[in-house]
Amino acid sequence: QVQPVESGGGLVQAGGSLRLSCSASGRTFKTYTMGWFRQAPGKEREFVAAISWGGGGTLYTDSVKGRFTISGGNAANTVWLQMNSLKPEDTAVYYCAARGSPIIRVGVHEYDYWGQGTQVTVSS
Repeated sequence: QVQPVESGGGLVQAGGSLRLSCSASGRTFKTYTMGWFRQAPGKEREFVAAISWGGGGTLYTDSVKGRFTISGGNAANTVWLQMNSLKPEDTAVYYCAARGSPIIRVGVHEYDYWGQGTQVTVSS
């Protein structure tokens, strides 16, 4: 069993930065994929970024490319999401999720374990 726990959300002005952290407690494997998703009010949960601890690769949704960076490793069981040049449309609850495979996937149903989420609010 893996339990992701997010931290680092908050309120920031447009153009600002935030760094989210996800600590994965419990049993984790070097072959896991860790992902970040977000859900805005009235919208479905969507993929943001993922990193494969097993394969070492990363993947981003188009709207955050060049602004967000995912990093972290199995040694510390922690993954970070550095968010720069934030926009009001980035406002959402951000969730950390773990997938028991090194193959990166973007579907919500592809991830096995989820954190409780952390609120990110970007004011204009």
